[in-house]
Amino acid sequence: MAAMNAVNWLSEEEQRVWRRFLAVNSLLQERLDRDLQRRDGLTLVEYAILVHLSEAEGQRMRMRSLADTVIVSKSRLSHQVARLERDGYVRRESCVEDRRGFWAVLTEEGAKVLRAAAPGHVAQVREHLFDRLTEEQVARFGEIMAVLESGLRDTPAD
Repeated sequence: MAAMNAVNWLSEEEQRVWRRFLAVNSLLQERLDRDLQRRDGLTLVEYAILVHLSEAEGQRMRMRSLADTVIVSKSRLSHQVARLERDGYVRRESCVEDRRGFWAVLTEEGAKVLRAAAPGHVAQVREHLFDRLTEEQVARFGEIMAVLESGLRDTPAD
């Protein structure tokens, strides 16, 4: 029987930081999601889908790329896009290059809803995140997030 590897437990400080990170992440996402739903009838994931489509060339993205960009599973993306499609904000188009693939395309109505939702959403992000930090803290936070994101994206998930 192979010897078990010793666990490198978190220090007290690391545990405190980790738990605060989890709490902040959950609280921020919950508040932003609730505000978008109440004010604009969109979930945070749906808002992210509309934003990424609005920024994409031709306001369209392959479904697989969109799932990777929004960081959701393909099945969750499909469900969210179906709802957005039902509401007239997005349409799906078959991909000519790959008959199995689909494009998600932002509609004019989707762009209109996004333009209406964006100012309130940005105000909430500013209030709950950036207005609470100094410019120096924002710069450090951005550096830390870049390091963490890069490491996570470069490491294959199991």
